[in-house]
Amino acid sequence: MKCLILSRYGRLAASSRLRFYQYLPFLESQHIDVETAPLLDDDYIRAFNAGRPTDWRLMLRSYANRVRKLAKSRQFDLLWVEAELFPWLPDWAELWFSWRRMPYVVDYDDAAFHRYDRHHATAVRWLLGRKIDRIMKRAALVVAGNSYLADRARQAGSRRVEVLPTVVDLGRYALPILRRSGNFVIGWIGSQSTARYLLPLAEVWRQAARGEGTVLRLVGAGRLDLPNVVLDLREWSELTEVEAIQSFTVGVMPLPDEPWARGKCGFKLIQYMACGLPVVASPVGANREIVEHGLNGYLATTEAEWLNALDLLRGQPRVCKEFGCAGRKKVESLYSLEATAPRMVELLASVAR
Repeated sequence: MKCLILSRYGRLAASSRLRFYQYLPFLESQHIDVETAPLLDDDYIRAFNAGRPTDWRLMLRSYANRVRKLAKSRQFDLLWVEAELFPWLPDWAELWFSWRRMPYVVDYDDAAFHRYDRHHATAVRWLLGRKIDRIMKRAALVVAGNSYLADRARQAGSRRVEVLPTVVDLGRYALPILRRSGNFVIGWIGSQSTARYLLPLAEVWRQAARGEGTVLRLVGAGRLDLPNVVLDLREWSELTEVEAIQSFTVGVMPLPDEPWARGKCGFKLIQYMACGLPVVASPVGANREIVEHGLNGYLATTEAEWLNALDLLRGQPRVCKEFGCAGRKKVESLYSLEATAPRMVELLASVAR
């Protein structure tokens, strides 16, 4: 079987790396011939993370390269697409493949449809508001990272929908032998675009940080403005992200209860739990499926609930250990590459031409 992966980004972007590229060794071991063709390369991600303006010449070249790659699509038995082929353009390319009976699998790890149907511009909502629904409906298979995304695909009329969470490669996530220090480290990992979800709980972080030996460590947040909170800010790197998480005592994932956030796949929580950490999270979207309240962490909505959860974990190291062990076991059985890779191969093979 020959499969063409049409991801949105290269390996540097978490969505493409985790939903596509980490599966490559397993696919190849199963004698699947895979070719990758990201729309935007790692230079785009580096420029975006550095806050540099979009180079529209680069964007045009990227779109042109994708057109050239799609012109050779008949060489493949299957197209595996991240969300859509051409962002911010109508779904003409997907319609063309549907007419030609070329099967494509479309993969979602966030609510890409809300980029259009909830856009502030009326013209965008009118032109593209149902674009993702049409793509889902024509796809041979929709792979969704959580039930919120899968429900949207079913409502759109998709013929086949499967839920496969975003997972970790346990080979990279070894359990720490010992905690590094006596500090109680409240940890968060992510990107500058998601760091804003920390801001509504600024008072929680201020009060929590008053505890003796308490540190708020943020990885990948950039220059976050949290007045009167002493932050330990660290840059994100794929090479050091696991080591950074292992330095946490508890991992947190606050989210607002809004449509875009409901499409999140809770990957931060999976990373924390893979490292044997207890977690505290907002009960939004996939978080409610990942966190079993009182077993591997706590779900918290109000500031009082967040503070209470953090205080309980700070004062009970034994509970932290028990929650961490329960979380690691759940990741091993449900949220690991080892658990999902065989299923992914089965799904791709079942719809290939």
